[in-house]
Amino acid sequence: MDLTLTTHEVDGRTVVAVGGEIDVYTAPKLRDQITELVGAGVYDILVDMEAVEFLDSTGLGVLVGGLKKVRAHDGSLELVCNQDRLLKIFRITGLAKVFVIHETAEAALAQQR
Repeated sequence: MDLTLTTHEVDGRTVVAVGGEIDVYTAPKLRDQITELVGAGVYDILVDMEAVEFLDSTGLGVLVGGLKKVRAHDGSLELVCNQDRLLKIFRITGLAKVFVIHETAEAALAQQR
C-alpha cells in the first residue's frame, strides 16, 4: 500500500490529507512534506488521517518530529483521526495527551484560533 498526500489551505490553515499506510517505507514522504511546509513558513498544520489504514512507530515519530518543528515557531500540528485502531495507538503511547486530535476536519477547522 502506498501513501497519498494532498495539501490544501482552508481559512489560513494548511491541511495535509493523508491516505494509505504510514510505515517505515512511506513515512519519509510525510516527513518531507511537513519539512517543506515549515521551510516555507507554514506553522499551523492539520494532518487529516481519516483515510490512513495503518500507522507504525516510524509514522508516530514523523508526527512527533513535525510537532517539534512547528512548535519551534510557536505553531501547531493537530490531527484528524476517528478510527479506533489508530486512536488506540495514540492512547497506548501517551501521544493522545501530546497531540490535539479532532473527530473530523470540519470540527478542527471550525475551532477559533
